[in-house]
Amino acid sequence: MPDGAPLLKPRTLRDPAALVEAGLVPPGAEPALRRVAEHFAIAVTPAVQALIDPADPADPIARQYVPDAAELVTLLAERSDPTSDAPFTPVKGVVHRYPDRALLKPLLACPVYCRFCFRREVVGPDGGLLTEAELDAALDWFAATPQVKEAVLTGGDPLMLSPRRLAYIVRRLSAIPHLDIIRLHSRVPVAAPERVNEALVGALESEKALFLCVHANHAREFSPAAKAGMRALTRGGVALLGQSVLLRGVNDSAQELENLFRAMLASQVKPYYLHQLDRAPGTARFEVPIAEGRQLLRQLRGRVSGLAWPTYVLDLPNGAGKAPLGPDFAQEAAQAWLIDGPLDHAQHHYPVRKDDAQEAEF
Repeated sequence: MPDGAPLLKPRTLRDPAALVEAGLVPPGAEPALRRVAEHFAIAVTPAVQALIDPADPADPIARQYVPDAAELVTLLAERSDPTSDAPFTPVKGVVHRYPDRALLKPLLACPVYCRFCFRREVVGPDGGLLTEAELDAALDWFAATPQVKEAVLTGGDPLMLSPRRLAYIVRRLSAIPHLDIIRLHSRVPVAAPERVNEALVGALESEKALFLCVHANHAREFSPAAKAGMRALTRGGVALLGQSVLLRGVNDSAQELENLFRAMLASQVKPYYLHQLDRAPGTARFEVPIAEGRQLLRQLRGRVSGLAWPTYVLDLPNGAGKAPLGPDFAQEAAQAWLIDGPLDHAQHHYPVRKDDAQEAEF
C-alpha cells in the first residue's frame, strides 16, 4: 500500500462481485453465483474472511459461508420449510411446536448466511424485523400462555438486535411469572465477535435462567476474538451452550468433531446439539448419512469426556420434533444386557438383577 493511502475498513461481503474481489471465488463463478444471490442471501463478515484460506479449495470455513452454484439444484426431498415453522405460528414471530417452549423470532437478519440454513428462503439483511406492535403482540402471547416455560430467541440472529431492543425483550420475558428459562441462539460470537461488547452483555442481564446457544461447526471458528467475547459473556453471567450441524466437508470426521467439541469446552461452551442436516433447498452437498453420523459419534465415545458429548438429533418434518439418533451401545438379551465398551470396543455381558426381572423370591 502506498504511503499515505487510506486504510480501508474491512466490510461484510454481500454479493458475488465482492467475493471475487476478495479472492474467495474465481471470476468465472460470478455469473452462476449471481443467480444464487437472487434466491439466497450472502454475507461473509470480516471475522469470517480472516478465518478462510483462499488457497484451499476445500476450506471448511469457506464451505459454510461462500455460495456455490450447487445451491441452484433443489432435490425432491428438500423443502422450503423443513422444520414446519409456518403451521405452528399462533402470532407473527412465534413458533409453538413443543408444549412447554416456544420460539420468538424478533428478526430474520443474520451477521452471516450459512449455505445450509434451514430458513434460507426467509432470512436476509432486509427481512423480518418485527414492528413494535408485532413484537408486543408476540410477547403478550408468551404472557398469556402459561404452559410455556421456556422462550427461545432465534430468527435470524437475536444478537443482531440493538442492545436497547434486546434488553427490552429480555426484560419483558423475565417479568412473565411462568417463564423459567430464556434461551438465545446465535452465530454472532464466532461470526461477528466485535458485537459482543459491554452493552450487549448488559442487555442479557436477567433474573431468570438465561442460556446462549453458540452455533459453530469447526474448531477454527473459535478465534481469539471469539474466545474473548465468550469470556465476556460468561463473566456477565450468561451460560453458554454449543449447537452444530453435521456437515460434509466441514466436520464429517471423528477428529474434526473432537476438535470442535474440545474448542467449545475450552471457551466454556457445553456442546448441546449436533444436528442432522435439515433438507432445505440446495443443501444436498452438505448431507452426511445418518448411519455415518451415528458411527462418528460412536467413535467419539471414550475419546472425549461426557462434557464434550452432544445429543445427535434430527428435527423431523411436519413439526414432529427433534428425535435423538443415538448411537446405541446396549442391546437387551435374555436375562442380560449386551453392552459395547467404548474403551475396549468389546461386547460385555451385564446380567439383569433378579428383582429387575420380577423374579424375587418371597
